[in-house]
Amino acid sequence: LNEAYAEQFPTGYRTYLQWAHEHGYSSRYIGSMVADVHRILMRGGVFIYPPTVKNPEGKLRLLYEANPMAMIIEQAGGLSYSGDQRTLEVQPSELHQRVPVLLGSPDEVESVLRLIQA
Repeated sequence: LNEAYAEQFPTGYRTYLQWAHEHGYSSRYIGSMVADVHRILMRGGVFIYPPTVKNPEGKLRLLYEANPMAMIIEQAGGLSYSGDQRTLEVQPSELHQRVPVLLGSPDEVESVLRLIQA
């Protein structure tokens, strides 16, 4: 989660970010989705690339960024969501379609979902 854009996140994501800070969570953002996801696979946690005011549909491309990482995470026992549905269930409407991404260990992803959907 790139906290530099926190003011542009929807309220639920800001609520999660505040909750995470209050509960001693740390944040790591490498800037490369592959490296960030690798770290989650090795250490656990959650990768979040939320929609923003500038990119309300999300920034990562569904077909060649979000879906490949979602497949890897789910095969490892994790969860991946784009909005309110599993990333791998999003029906593409165009080649370069962008989506928000939330993926990682099941407990962490479910915690984030509870706060962003409240």
